[in-house]
Amino acid sequence: MPSAWLLQVKLTAQTAAGFVSDFYTLPVGIRTVAVTESQFLINGKPFYFHGVNKHEDADIRGKGFDWPLLVKDFNLLRWLGANAFRTSHYPYAEEVMQLCDRYGIVVIDESPGVGIVLAQSYSNVSLQHHLEVMEEMVRRDKNHPAVVMWSVANEPASFLKPAGYYFKTLIAHTKALDPSRPVTFVTNSNYEADLGVPYVDVICVNSYYSWYHDYGHMEVIQLQLATQFESWYKTYRKPIIQSEYGAETITGFHEDPPLMFSEEYQKGLLEQYHVVLDQKRKEYVVGELVWNFADFMTDQSPQRAIGNRKGIFTRQRQPKSAAFLLRERYWKLANETKYHRSAVKSQCVGNSPFTF
Repeated sequence: MPSAWLLQVKLTAQTAAGFVSDFYTLPVGIRTVAVTESQFLINGKPFYFHGVNKHEDADIRGKGFDWPLLVKDFNLLRWLGANAFRTSHYPYAEEVMQLCDRYGIVVIDESPGVGIVLAQSYSNVSLQHHLEVMEEMVRRDKNHPAVVMWSVANEPASFLKPAGYYFKTLIAHTKALDPSRPVTFVTNSNYEADLGVPYVDVICVNSYYSWYHDYGHMEVIQLQLATQFESWYKTYRKPIIQSEYGAETITGFHEDPPLMFSEEYQKGLLEQYHVVLDQKRKEYVVGELVWNFADFMTDQSPQRAIGNRKGIFTRQRQPKSAAFLLRERYWKLANETKYHRSAVKSQCVGNSPFTF
């Protein structure tokens, strides 16, 4: 950010022992965020999100807060050249937001609105609770300059009839709470059937071509992804973020030709996405967030080999082959857009923060 200020609130009380003071310091960054038909603007300049989705999860403390792990993760984000992440699928600890401010990592701040997939999920009781959740989240995080957009939900059944009114009301409420930031939700619905997207400022789309369908056929990705982008943009004329994409990989699995779950397959799948992303980012695509930063634990099931393995790092934060691919890509993007100008492409150590 160009400038930063420190707001200090000091409270003093008189006791029998004399005056006692306490104070709270709030770092404040002044910046603007705006959206056009085809661009996301920070301080009036086009911004391209190149980063990750995360989870608050690791192998030692699970979802428990862990300062050393947090420092490790931010060093890995710097090593990667990432400039953004989404708090999938819930607000993260306040300490995470503070580090994002310090390092200049842009955040799409997401509510715990996940699993809205049944008709009864759109009841008035659910909507009222969701409105209250957004009030709490905006109140807590609105002073963090790193937060540039609110996400009210992840992968809802936004094709259901009640979804239109639900998201119209929810997004209008969030905009009233904070008129300075755009609002979105993350969709995986069909562009023709989605009843919530007309109310968002930026379209965030999740898709897993050649993973959850067309198994093993990476040759279809470019056509399917290009068609996805063109369909959404032609219909709504709004900037688009590829908010999730990826493939599961077991570290040390190698196959030639690439087979699903091998490191070569994950790397090859990402490369196919990147071909189309490089074409469309010159038009109206404003970001790409890989799923996921690191492997994470899930409920046990026959479909999960000890958790979700779509991370580019293991649950212990060791890199897979895809991490090196993304590192080359993200630093290239950073150099093209002149972001991360205070950092250097070096080992993931040091104290100099990124700036945006």
